[in-house]
Amino acid sequence: QVQLVESGGGFIQPGGSLRLSCSASGSIYRFDSMGWYRQAPGKERERVAIITISGFKNYADSVKGRFTISRDNAKNTVYLQMNSLKPEDTAVYYCKALLSRTQGLIDSYWGQGTQVTVSS
Repeated sequence: QVQLVESGGGFIQPGGSLRLSCSASGSIYRFDSMGWYRQAPGKERERVAIITISGFKNYADSVKGRFTISRDNAKNTVYLQMNSLKPEDTAVYYCKALLSRTQGLIDSYWGQGTQVTVSS
């Protein structure tokens, strides 16, 4: 019954900033990892950034130094601060959450996606 709700996307000029938010509803569990993925038209979905429950982070090389992922474990909410945006950042951004269950099973949850368009 988990649902990921995203917000913060929009249209912005190169060099600008946006902050994406993703909140997980319908669950009291803290997700083992949460992250952001993106998919541009005609391209495969790629991982942008992830953050574990312990706070460890990993970024795609293309966004290092510009994007910052953060997490509020109590609220099961993940954020993506995007600075110095470039046209190549234009994509639909998806939130993803992973939850370990039992016997090695892992549940994956995806948001519906939010559009980010960087253009002059």
